Amino acid sequence: MDFDRGRLAWWAAAAVLAGVLAFTVYSFLGTFVLGVFVYYATRPVYRRLERWIPRPTVRAVVALVTLALPAMLVVAYTTAVGLQELDRFVDAQNVDLGRIETLLGPYLDVSAIVHDPQAFLNQPSVQEGLTATARDALGYVGLLGTLFVHLFAVVVVAFYLLRDDHRLGEWFQRRFTDDGGVVEAYARAVDRDLSTVFFGNIVFAFATGVIAAVSYGTLDAFSPAGIAIPYPVLFGLITGIASLVPVVGIKLVWLPLSGWLAFVAFQSGTGYAFVAVFVAVAAVVVDFIPDLLLRPYVSGRDIHLGLVILSYVFGPLLWGWYGLFLGPLALVFVVHFARLVLPELLAGESLSPDALGGDVSTAGGEQTAVSEFTDDPEDGES
Repeated sequence: MDFDRGRLAWWAAAAVLAGVLAFTVYSFLGTFVLGVFVYYATRPVYRRLERWIPRPTVRAVVALVTLALPAMLVVAYTTAVGLQELDRFVDAQNVDLGRIETLLGPYLDVSAIVHDPQAFLNQPSVQEGLTATARDALGYVGLLGTLFVHLFAVVVVAFYLLRDDHRLGEWFQRRFTDDGGVVEAYARAVDRDLSTVFFGNIVFAFATGVIAAVSYGTLDAFSPAGIAIPYPVLFGLITGIASLVPVVGIKLVWLPLSGWLAFVAFQSGTGYAFVAVFVAVAAVVVDFIPDLLLRPYVSGRDIHLGLVILSYVFGPLLWGWYGLFLGPLALVFVVHFARLVLPELLAGESLSPDALGGDVSTAGGEQTAVSEFTDDPEDGES
């Protein structure tokens, strides 16, 4: 047989290296996906800072420190406090969660080091409170160290993508570009929609969380005796996080909270007017107005809303917690492949940016796309 043994050996080495890389990414898939999410969420801020901070390294650090790290810490703290409240509820009601309780057990133990801020401030001294927190944390050094390593990896992935994304794009264009321009059109479409979906949803979640926290806190300040909104700021933050799931996400928070307030009012025999006001404010100010005014401008206008909802629903069910970010990412890749590449593959024609699945027009140096996978502009949906 006439073959190049040297080239065959290099192909074998390439296969081994590709397998090692794939295994590494698969083992830490959640970390890499979260890093990509943080990159897209902070990239608009990174680019806006260019006029004030010319050095890319400093600009990337500022963008991550001012936006990404505080957001991740808030989410982590909110999750920890929520787990503690779940643990207290389970103990008080003597509820058996079965396997779910077994799965949540380690996280409930770790979240015990996060104390209620009010209880922390009521300590005889701040030093005593810090000592108690540190003593609890020492019992989970291993798990906390692992979480810190993953968080550090997320920051590193996002940092180098922010600083060197143009180099990665140039390398990709040199190595994989084609005469028809399909690869470049596909990469541009995917990049544009990932930026829109990720950054848009973060902005919407942050705005919704602030609106909800202020609304719940204001209502709680005027609540009658015997009925109050539990942890109004905490539930406001949870409302913002839940808004990542379009249409139904916010309702998953304020509807159960309304039911709880109605139950408390029924037990005490008073406070029905306050419950009605809470439902009105939550439905209109927290839910309807942000969804009507903000979401059309910040969330995935080029991807059909129904597909986005399905990606948020089935993503976590299929892949776990990081499916919340991996689901939309996979959706964007699949939709644009089906729009730009698949129709011409099936038709047996040469590939070009003007794919049979949709029309691509050039405006301002960038390619934009409209196809059957996008919402009808007359629908008014995003």
